[in-house]
Amino acid sequence: MKNPSTVYHPLLFLAALLACACSTTQGDRTGKTELLKWKDGKRAAISLTYDDGSINQFRVALPLMEEQGFPGTFFINTGQIPGSEFQARFIGRAVEEIIAETAAVPTNPDNLFERASAVGFLGYPALVDSHTRAGAAVDAGNVERACQIIDEAYAKVRAGKVEKLREGAEYSGSEQITWEEIGEFALRGHEFACHTISHPRLAVLDEANMRWELEKCREDILNRLGPVHTFSCECPYGTENERVMEVALEIFPALRNRMPEAYLDELNRGSRREPGRSDKTYVQWQRGALSETPMEVMNSWIDTCLAHDNLWLVLVYHGVDGVGWEAIPGDTLDQFFKTIKSNDGNLWVATFQDVTKYMRERMHSEAVVTRERDQIHVRLSHSLDPGLYQMPLSMRTAIPDRWESCQVTQDGTPVDYETGYDQEGKFITYQAVPNGEPVIIAPVRD
Repeated sequence: MKNPSTVYHPLLFLAALLACACSTTQGDRTGKTELLKWKDGKRAAISLTYDDGSINQFRVALPLMEEQGFPGTFFINTGQIPGSEFQARFIGRAVEEIIAETAAVPTNPDNLFERASAVGFLGYPALVDSHTRAGAAVDAGNVERACQIIDEAYAKVRAGKVEKLREGAEYSGSEQITWEEIGEFALRGHEFACHTISHPRLAVLDEANMRWELEKCREDILNRLGPVHTFSCECPYGTENERVMEVALEIFPALRNRMPEAYLDELNRGSRREPGRSDKTYVQWQRGALSETPMEVMNSWIDTCLAHDNLWLVLVYHGVDGVGWEAIPGDTLDQFFKTIKSNDGNLWVATFQDVTKYMRERMHSEAVVTRERDQIHVRLSHSLDPGLYQMPLSMRTAIPDRWESCQVTQDGTPVDYETGYDQEGKFITYQAVPNGEPVIIAPVRD
C-alpha cells in the first residue's frame, strides 16, 4: 500500500513538510525532497555574455572560455554576418516624401518615430549618428531633444550640407565571423541570440521598423541554427524603454534587458544597489567590464556571489583585445576566467538561456513524493510549456541512514547521484527531468 503523497514546492516547502506524513513512523524524514536553487547545489550562477559579435570575441575570448569548460552567450547582429538573408532597411513611405514634409511640419511626438526610423536610410552616412543620438534622448525620457536632433538632420539634407554615400561604396571593417563558424561554436554548447540586424536605437523606431529588426534577426538565427537559439535577446544599448520591451517580450521568451518575474530582482549595469540586500529568491546582477576595469573590482564580483546564495552574475562584454567598444585585453579575460574556475565547486557557469530556464522551471515546479515498500518515488512536474522548458533540475532527497548505497533511475535510465550528510542525516543529490516518469530511488541489496 502506498503511503500518502507529499508535495514539495520551492515557495511552500516548509509548510509542506509540516503538513505531510511521508511514512507511518513519526519523524521519519525519508523522502524529504528539495529543489535546489542552483544546478548541483552551487551557491551562485554566472553567465558570460557578449554583444555585437566583434571578431575577437571568437578568436580570443571563446578559446579562453573553452579552456576552462565555460559556455558563452553571444548576442549577434545578423546583418553584419556574410550571407544573412535579411538586412537593415526602412519600412514606410518614400523617403523623398518624408524629406519634403519636414520643410513644413516640424518633428513632434506624432511623427518622430517614422522620421527617426528613416533618417539612417536617406543615403547620408553622417546622419546615422542623428538616429543614435535621438534614440539616446528618448531612452533618457527627453522626447523634445530627440525631435530637435531629427529636425536638424533633415534640415541638413534639405540644405545639401551632408555628403551622400558614393555609389558602389561598401562597408570595410574588421574580419567578420561566418555562419559556418557560428554553427560549429553552437554545436560546442555556446548560445547565439538576437541583438537585432543592425544595432539601432529601438526606442526611436516606429513599430514596423522595430519589428523588422527583431523578427528578421530571429528568423536568420532560426534558419541557420534552429529554434534553440531563438530563446534570448538583448535589445541594443541596454534599452529598457517600455514600448520596446512590450514588443520584444512578444517575440522572445527572455530578454537580458528585462525579465519581469515576481521572484527576480534585476540590477542592471548602471545600478549601484548592493545585490545582497535584495529579499527576492533570485537576483540577476549585471556587471559590464570595461577596458580599464581593475582586476580587483572584477574579483570582488565573484566574492559577492560567494557571500550569498541567490545571485546570478551576468557579465556583459563588448570589445576584446583591441577590437570593438571598450575592448578587454585577452590577458585580463584569461586571468578572470581562471579565478572563476578556481571556485568551480561553488559557481555554476552557464548560458543566459540555461540559467533563465532553470530558475523558471524551479519556481513553477513541484515534486510529489510517494513511498512504495522500500522505494522512494519522486515525480517532478511544472506548469510551463514542456516543449520549451526541459531543463533538468537538481534535487536533494533524504534516504535512510541504513542504506549503504542506492540505485536511482528515471524512465528506466540510471541517474548519477552523490551522497551527502547534513544535521538531519543522509541524502542524495541528483538531476531530474521535469514532466517525465518519476525518479525511483531504491536501496542496493547485497
